[in-house]
Amino acid sequence: MSKTVSKVREPLFHIVKRSGLPWWQSWCIRILAVLIALIICGIITVILTGQNPLGVYGTMIEGAIGTQRRLWVLLQNVSMLLCVALAVTPAFRMRFWNIGAEGQVLIGGLATAVCMMNLGGKMPTAILIPVMILASILSGALWGIIPAIFKAKWNTNETLFTLMMNYIAIQLVSYFCLVKSVPKGSGTIGTINRDTQYGWFPTIGEYDYLLNVIIVLVLTVIMFIYLKYSKHGYEIAVVGESKNTARYIGVNVKKVIIRTMAVSGALCGVAGLLLVASTTGHTLSSETAGGRGFTAIMVSWLAKFNPLYMILTSLLIVFLQRGAIEISTIYGLNDSFSEIITGIIIFFIIGCEFFLNYSIKLCKKEVGE
Repeated sequence: MSKTVSKVREPLFHIVKRSGLPWWQSWCIRILAVLIALIICGIITVILTGQNPLGVYGTMIEGAIGTQRRLWVLLQNVSMLLCVALAVTPAFRMRFWNIGAEGQVLIGGLATAVCMMNLGGKMPTAILIPVMILASILSGALWGIIPAIFKAKWNTNETLFTLMMNYIAIQLVSYFCLVKSVPKGSGTIGTINRDTQYGWFPTIGEYDYLLNVIIVLVLTVIMFIYLKYSKHGYEIAVVGESKNTARYIGVNVKKVIIRTMAVSGALCGVAGLLLVASTTGHTLSSETAGGRGFTAIMVSWLAKFNPLYMILTSLLIVFLQRGAIEISTIYGLNDSFSEIITGIIIFFIIGCEFFLNYSIKLCKKEVGE
């Protein structure tokens, strides 16, 4: 009687989840990913443009930090992006996918502009600025609470809800700019209170953006402490891990959802306040948020929801953006090429997260049955 023996061939490799890496190994992998990305970008640069890659990278550095003014513009953009990233982080840690930061920033900016234009000159600046701060925080919080209530009570899809509210905010700002436009019908309101400077935040010395940087750094430290050491931060983490577990240990899940989105929206409102009242533009338009609400999502994820790490990730993103603009200007290339360079580098940075969380094991043995 013959006996058939079959052999089961194992796959060439299999993927295993890592238990954890030392911090220095994690950063070595990230640095290696950036270096590989730069090499590939250099090859693409030579093929498509014939330019020296080292010259292109030098131009990127020059465009980002080549002069004192460029450095301060970089810091201003980093602080604004970081502020919005801080805002979306509590919601994301709770697994509430808040895609509405763009609209929440605009609503905060709208509230600020309304106060500046209608209350400027009618009350002292020492009272006007606190009123602007309060209005921006409350309006941003309201824009976050609305989808939170629907999620908490009727389990609606927060991603779609917050995304749709972006469009409502854009149209509200567009309508306001049309009504208040100078000249009438132009759709732009120009510099708010140009002559009187009512509601303008003060500058520190000769540095227009230093106040913004300081405010956002303080908010970063506060958010780090809030998420890591406060009771609210603990409840956010528990709800994010499992709503059932949170209910079992006595956490009011609905309350946590609404409260956390109020915090998220309020911080976005602060970003809108700073963009309108504390920058050299001192104006409002539907482009005031500048896409930061969506870019901030990537900043928060890359930093794994750690506010301190977000300083580095937001700096990296803004550095690449500013450098890419300089490349397009100096070499006469269109924006698409600079976006290709930026996209490749970000792709490798995001991709390396796979190797931080998983390892690839080779399989060499065959199993007989």
